[in-house]
Amino acid sequence: MDGKLTTIAFDADDTLWQNERFFRMTQDRFADLLSDHVDPDHLMERLLEAERRNLGHYGFGIKGFVLSMIETAIDVTDERVPAGVIRALLEAGQEMLRHPIELMPQAREAVTALADRFRILLITKGDLLDQERKLAQSGLGELFDGVEIVSDKTAPRYDAIFAAHGEGAGRAMMVGNSLRSDVIPAIEAGAWGVFVPHDLTWELEHAEPPRDQARFAELQHLGELPALVAALD
Repeated sequence: MDGKLTTIAFDADDTLWQNERFFRMTQDRFADLLSDHVDPDHLMERLLEAERRNLGHYGFGIKGFVLSMIETAIDVTDERVPAGVIRALLEAGQEMLRHPIELMPQAREAVTALADRFRILLITKGDLLDQERKLAQSGLGELFDGVEIVSDKTAPRYDAIFAAHGEGAGRAMMVGNSLRSDVIPAIEAGAWGVFVPHDLTWELEHAEPPRDQARFAELQHLGELPALVAALD
């Protein structure tokens, strides 16, 4: 390594706590509501297209997801979607925003084990109010030396965050479940990128693992992180 590891950053959704599970549950409800109008597989394709198209407008998070579902419902029904369906989609989004936090296995133990020796950051995408709510409910807030809620995760953004909160990307590590957002851009910035797969990951976050990169590591779960950090220290 080019220097001693001093800063460890964690993704939030589906790394420290469950998230995608609730999106999938809502998608199933969406398919039920539109079952008289369109085949479920085709509906999910149209929804994913809308989400991809709308990222630049709405960003990441529940609110953009709900708006994309409403747009898709209007499109697939040729603007004949019943008002009751729109209301049900809005209520589903509100339920998602109220859902209690479920920490991932060994998340608290992993962060706690490292917090005494390293600068610990949370770097997450999504809606500001929702991510602040989840962080407050997680009980992990006091363990973080810094929290960054960003519109997107890119190499320049990681470079800036690690410079502001630590000693630069060369002495930093990013831990997350998304290869596209957490791992690859962090490595491009000069940090370690540690991939902790989740059994449900949004299609738009998929990418090929950068196995040829010296600063790439993959773990089965967060419980393996302290040992990895010790081996690099």
